[in-house]
Amino acid sequence: MKKVTWFYVLLTLVVLAGGAYLGFEMFMKPQKENFLIGGTTHGHHQIELACATCHQSPFGGGEVLQEACVDCHGAELAKVDDSHPKSKFTDPRNADRLEEIDARYCVACHREHQPELTQAMGVTLPQDFCISCHHDIAEDRSSHEGMEFDTCASAGCHNFHDNKALYEDFLLAHRNEPAIAEAPVVAAMQQYVVHKSGAEKQIPAPDYPQQATEVADIVAQWSTSAHAHPDSNCSACHGAAEQWVDQPDVLVCADCHDNQTRGFLSGKHGMRLSVHQDPVRSYPINPSLRELQEGNNRMFSPMRPELGRLPFKADAMHNELTCNTCHKPHGYELKQAAIDACLGCHEDDHTQAYKESPHYQLVLREETGELPLGSGVTCATCHLPKVEDPAAANRFITQHNINENLRPNEKMVRTVCLDCHGLQFTLDSLADPQLIRSNFNGRSKVAIDSIQMAIDREEE
Repeated sequence: MKKVTWFYVLLTLVVLAGGAYLGFEMFMKPQKENFLIGGTTHGHHQIELACATCHQSPFGGGEVLQEACVDCHGAELAKVDDSHPKSKFTDPRNADRLEEIDARYCVACHREHQPELTQAMGVTLPQDFCISCHHDIAEDRSSHEGMEFDTCASAGCHNFHDNKALYEDFLLAHRNEPAIAEAPVVAAMQQYVVHKSGAEKQIPAPDYPQQATEVADIVAQWSTSAHAHPDSNCSACHGAAEQWVDQPDVLVCADCHDNQTRGFLSGKHGMRLSVHQDPVRSYPINPSLRELQEGNNRMFSPMRPELGRLPFKADAMHNELTCNTCHKPHGYELKQAAIDACLGCHEDDHTQAYKESPHYQLVLREETGELPLGSGVTCATCHLPKVEDPAAANRFITQHNINENLRPNEKMVRTVCLDCHGLQFTLDSLADPQLIRSNFNGRSKVAIDSIQMAIDREEE
C-alpha cells in the first residue's frame, strides 16, 4: 500500500512540474518554439516564434485569428480595393457560396503550419478553387470556354484580392500602347534627385563632443550628405554632449523619417523589429514608433539574411538589416542604397542578372549624362518606388515596404511598369518566369490575352 501511495505522490509531482513548465512556456516565455506545430509560410517565418502576434488570446477561434490577419493586412486590402472583400460573403445572397469556401475568414484559404499544403502566395486550397463560385463563367464570357480552373491565378490573368491591373475598363484604356513609351514618366525620380543634390547650402559646424576621436572621415561623409543641416547635426541622432550615445538605436531615423520607417517595419527587411513584448500582458502588441525606438521589450534582433529563405551571399549572412545597412549612417549615396546594397546581399538569379539588364544600361547612360536625371532603373525604382509624401504636397518619398508591390507582381503594373512600358508588354513580361529570372533581358515568350478578350467582349 505504501508503494502505491508513493507512486501517486511521485506521479502528482511530475504532473504539477510538467504543468508549471508548460504554463511558463505558454504564458511567460515570449518565444514559444516548443509549441510550434509546423513550419510557417515565407511571409510569416521571421516572426513564427511570436505566436501571440496571431493567437492573441488562448480563448477564441476563427474571429481572433481573423482580427490578427486584418491588423497586419487590412490596410493593404483596403488600398487595393479588394475584389473579394468580406462584405461580398456576408451578403445573404451569397450564403450558398460559404458552404464551398468560407471566404469570410483569411484562414479558409491561408492556413499556417501546414507546409505540405502551402502553394504560392501562401494559398492552401487546391489551385482550382475558383470553380467553387465561377463554374458557369463560360456562359457569360465565351472567351473562357474550355479553360481549366487551375490556371485562373497562375496564367497572369487573375488575383483573388487585387485585380485592378485587369479591370476591363483599365485594359481597354491601355490598348495598342507601344512596348516602350516615347516619353517615360520620370518626374518623381527627377524631383527626388534634384531635391537631394540641390543648390549649395551652408554646412553647420558639427556639434560632436570634443572628446570624440577619429571623426575626420565621418565629418567628411556627413558634410556632403543631405543630413548636413542644423536640424540633423550630430546631436540629432547621438544626443547632446552630456547624453551622447556612440551607437544610437537602430530606429533613431524615425525621428525625422516617420513614413519611411513605418514602411520599413511593414516589410520583410524590418518586420522583426516591429514585434514588441508587453511585460504586463506577456504577448506581442503593436507599439508606437517611440516605443520601438526606445528598444524596450523588443522580441527579436534585426533581420539577418541567414534567417531568410532566399539565396543570399555567404559573406552577408550575418548582416543585421537596419536603416544603416543600406544607407550608410553618416553619408548618403543614392546608388549605394538603390543598387549596391541589394546586390550585396541577394544572390538569386533575378538580382545577379541585373547588371546585364536593359534597366542597368539606362543607369549607366544617365551617369554619363546621355539621359536626363531619373531615367535609370535601379532595384529601388521597381521594388522601393517613389510615392507622394502624405505629409507634404508635391513631394516624393521612397516607399520602404519591400512587400508593397512584390506579390502578386501585377501590383507593379500601375505603380511602376506603366511609367515606361505599355500594358500588353508589361502583362506579358510579368507572366514569364524565365524573363523575370533574367531580369527582363529580352522579350517575353508568354502572351496574355486579357486586352484582346476585353476588346472582343466590348464588340459583342
